[in-house]
Amino acid sequence: MMQIASTVPQWAVLCLTALLIGMSKTGIQGITMLVIPVLALTFGGKPSTGIILPMLCLADVIAVLYYRRDAEWKYIFRLLPSAILGFFVALAVDHLVPADKFRILMALCIFAGIAIMFWTEKRGKENLIATSPLMGHLFGLLGGFTTMIGNAAGPIMAVYLLSMHLPKKSFVGTSAWFFLVVNWLKLPLQIFVWENISGATVFLDLLLLPCIGIGAVAGIWLVKRLPETKYRTLIIWLTIFSTAMLLF
Repeated sequence: MMQIASTVPQWAVLCLTALLIGMSKTGIQGITMLVIPVLALTFGGKPSTGIILPMLCLADVIAVLYYRRDAEWKYIFRLLPSAILGFFVALAVDHLVPADKFRILMALCIFAGIAIMFWTEKRGKENLIATSPLMGHLFGLLGGFTTMIGNAAGPIMAVYLLSMHLPKKSFVGTSAWFFLVVNWLKLPLQIFVWENISGATVFLDLLLLPCIGIGAVAGIWLVKRLPETKYRTLIIWLTIFSTAMLLF
C-alpha cells in the first residue's frame, strides 16, 4: 500500500488538520481554513482535497450524532439542489479557472455576503440574504462549487446561516447535516472522476480518527461555554479571517 505521509512534519500537519476539522464540525466553523493551505503546500492541491474529504466525512458523522435534533431542515432543503449543481459546475470548469483567480473570486463573494449582512442589520432592514430565495440558490451554488474545488465552503455557509440569526446549536446542527449530505455525495465523484481518493487515503484518515474525535469534543465544549452573542462574534471573525487567507 502506498504511504502518503512519511515524515514527522507531514504527520504533524495531518494531526493538526484532523484536530481542527473535528472542532470545526462540532462548533467552531471556519477554523479548518487555517490549515487547508498548509495541507495543500505539503501534499499538493488536488491530492490534499482527497486526503481531507474522508476526514470531513468522519467528522460530519460525529457532529450529526451529537446535534441530530438541532437542524433547521428548511434551510438545508433550500440549499441542497443548487449545491449539487455546483458540484458539476466545478467539474466542468476545473481546468479552466486558475487556482489563484478562483481563490480571489471566492473571497470577494464571501466578503460581499458579509458586507450585505452587516449593512442590512445596521440599517434595521430586512436581511436580503435571509429573505431572498435567489440568495439561497446563489449561496447553495457557491457552496457546492467551492466545496468541490477545495473543501472551502465553510465560510460561505457560515455567512448564509449567520444571516438567519439561528441559535448556536441550530447553527451548528444545520451546518452539520448540510455538510454530511454534501460531503458524502462528493465521495464517488472524487474517487471515480478525480481519482484522488484511494484505499491508502482512507486508511490514513482512519488512523487520524482519534485526533478528529478529540477536536470534536473540544468543539462541543467550547460551544457550551460561549454565550450566544460571543459565539456569533467568534464565528464572524473566524469567517472574515479564514476568507482573508484565501487571498494569500
